[in-house]
Amino acid sequence: MTPFLYLSQIDDICEKTFSNVTRTYYVLRPLAESSLTISTPVDNDKVIMLKLLSREEAEELLQSFKLPGTSWIEDVKKRNKNYRIMVNTGNRKEIAQIANRLMRKERGFSLKKQKLYDQDRKLLHTIQNLLFKEISACLDTSVEEILEQVNDMINE
Repeated sequence: MTPFLYLSQIDDICEKTFSNVTRTYYVLRPLAESSLTISTPVDNDKVIMLKLLSREEAEELLQSFKLPGTSWIEDVKKRNKNYRIMVNTGNRKEIAQIANRLMRKERGFSLKKQKLYDQDRKLLHTIQNLLFKEISACLDTSVEEILEQVNDMINE
């Protein structure tokens, strides 16, 4: 299962009391949904908080789509499990490599009038939504522009 990941801004760090237990919370606002507010305990070990990529890191990730990506695992269940484990670490380089491989496979299948397995397609869609939003925010461009650049690299 892919975790809920949001490109968010920390609006506040405050104390809240629930069931007579007071804890310190991050109050987050997802950049894509400014009306939504998320609160998560600062000491929550199930929530991975990552610093936004630098411009240089975002450029490096974008350029990584010129390379083949991660290795393809033929067994669908094993592939899904391994790719999800990699995605859940939050390592953006690994996530970009998975997106890269899935996009290349999707293109290859499309040329044969075939489709990716639903699990692969859903994972790719999730990764594209998250990773490409972050890259576009860091490079001050649109997600559509990032997707177009990536598709151009993959189609070369």
